[in-house]
Amino acid sequence: MAEITAATVKELRDRSGAGMMDCKKALSETAGDMEAAVDWLRSKGLAAAAKKSSRTAAEGLVGVTVAGTKGAAVEVNSETDFVAKNDQFQAFVRNVAGIALETGEDIEALKAASYPGGGTVADALTANVATIGENQTLRRAKVLTVGQGAVVPYVHNQAVPGMGKIGVLVALESDAGVDVLEPLGKQLAMHIAAAFPQALHADQLDQDMIERERAIAREKAAESGKPEAIIEKMVEGAVQKFKKEAALLSQLFVMDNKTPIEEVVAKAGKDAGTKIVLKDYVRFQLGEGIEKEESDFAAEVAAAAGVKA
Repeated sequence: MAEITAATVKELRDRSGAGMMDCKKALSETAGDMEAAVDWLRSKGLAAAAKKSSRTAAEGLVGVTVAGTKGAAVEVNSETDFVAKNDQFQAFVRNVAGIALETGEDIEALKAASYPGGGTVADALTANVATIGENQTLRRAKVLTVGQGAVVPYVHNQAVPGMGKIGVLVALESDAGVDVLEPLGKQLAMHIAAAFPQALHADQLDQDMIERERAIAREKAAESGKPEAIIEKMVEGAVQKFKKEAALLSQLFVMDNKTPIEEVVAKAGKDAGTKIVLKDYVRFQLGEGIEKEESDFAAEVAAAAGVKA
């Protein structure tokens, strides 16, 4: 029997994509024979994960959870929205959101964290891929905390409690009661889900994004044929308008379309007799920014047949 070392277990894991404990068991069952171990994993459906790792995973679920003055949001992707209805997948998203509360938002640390029932989060994800039959990825996580106050969750297009296509967390710092903070946080979260702010404050907006808007504004203004000095004013006006509409605190509240969010929060604090600060927020939209490959089924069939579509 060949010696089973950490290096051989790692090699098998790299080749198969299966979990560490599964690889160790496979090597034990096959007397350390690497090729036989790969076959053993394939026969158990555990090596399928590696072959699926190249598929685009842009569906899935966003999960949010709150405990005390801390909240976490995670996005776990799959290839099809059908998987989002799978109990095993939903349990994984729910567990990972809870683990993120303690571990934090670093994805590598989150993957290395212990998972309920044994192994790590990464091991559980690999097992999910093998048993459910689709590529899945733990894409991102965010944790918000307040010293005093509330972190309020909201899920738009909710599939099951705490999970859906858009997840929002709102962090409100205040000594006001939950009877004040939770309704306010819910309204703000609904606004965030609908209005898609890019940052809390205008000075936190991505500079590259601002420069792109500036270039677009300049191209439009140049078509007016006006003098350069006027064009510069037009460009600057367009950029300032963009900043106002992109930053959460200066956005107009979707409930009335006239009151800036900053004033909504200030009024809520005045009514409650204490200061309320909108400290931070997170908005995760499922698949946001993922380029999903579009396939032409007719072309694929024609290519396989060796003819032009």
